[in-house]
Amino acid sequence: MGFYLLMKKASLVGAFFVPAIWLSAAQAEVFCPAPASVSAVEVQRVVDGDTVRLKDGRSVRMIGVNAPETGKKGRPDESFAVAARQRLQGLVDASGGRVGLVSGREGKDRYGRTLAHLYGANGANLEAQLLAEGLGFMVAVAPNVDLVACQQAAERSARAARLGLWRQSPVQKAGQIQQSGFAVVSGRVSKVERNRGGIWIELQDSLVLRVAPNLVGQFDNALLKRLQGQEVEARGWVLDRSRRGGLKSGQARWLLPLTDPGMLQLAQ
Repeated sequence: MGFYLLMKKASLVGAFFVPAIWLSAAQAEVFCPAPASVSAVEVQRVVDGDTVRLKDGRSVRMIGVNAPETGKKGRPDESFAVAARQRLQGLVDASGGRVGLVSGREGKDRYGRTLAHLYGANGANLEAQLLAEGLGFMVAVAPNVDLVACQQAAERSARAARLGLWRQSPVQKAGQIQQSGFAVVSGRVSKVERNRGGIWIELQDSLVLRVAPNLVGQFDNALLKRLQGQEVEARGWVLDRSRRGGLKSGQARWLLPLTDPGMLQLAQ
């Protein structure tokens, strides 16, 4: 608790600079409060809506939220990308530039970034605050799934209130996918199959969801079998199997690996 007592004054000063537009009903409830022990770190800069650079040189990718991408290599910003970055900057500023950090069970991603949960001076989880305001999508990537339940609740509150990304539904039909990258998709399950490659859930011959063999134990296999014929919603990073000759005859072109049960649900 010393971290929060130390930062109390900074948070009070910064709070006056939070734009009134963000003081929504979603903030009335605090999702994912901080654990008793966190490490205090100084933020050098906010890179985008889910990544910060620390003064000690580390780049931190926040666990549990995937914010819209800012434009790179001439591409335009995705919707709400700038708003997400500005909101995260505001949350960091409200904590005087110092935030609490709790490392994930898996400490690094494939790009060498530190995977961690971040907390403001008031003890609120910064990922959950962004999710509660519709400025990012909840993502669950095993083994860093400790806060999935409360982060899902944060996103549900934004979705119910149609905030940010949920103002207009971002959910794509499986047959509408035209490019790889992060997506929230819906479709009717036409087949569920298990083999040495894991569990495969086909959506209307357009997209297949895959549970890798090492993750099969995390899923309720009996429940997955009962999905045939039902409408589901899945999220994750879609891959194009037609690239590099990876698509075989009769296979769906698009593949979405399921990284945790939290990435699949019955369609709303």
